[in-house]
Amino acid sequence: MEEAAVRLALTNGRTQPDVAGDLGVGLSTLGRWISRSRDRQAVASGGQAEADMAAGLKRLRRENEILRQEAAP
Repeated sequence: MEEAAVRLALTNGRTQPDVAGDLGVGLSTLGRWISRSRDRQAVASGGQAEADMAAGLKRLRRENEILRQEAAP
């Protein structure tokens, strides 16, 4: 129910108090669910950014090693 409530609160254009009332949950509960959902999304997107950064670093290290070998006498 939590995910559906968050989706409803964020996408239907109605106020959070209206959505909370329709669902029979407290406004603070709905707010907490929305906050948790945003935190999960931030962690998920942050994890992808770290993976991209690690892949880029690996590529640069490989290129650096190749350049060192080409420059060696």
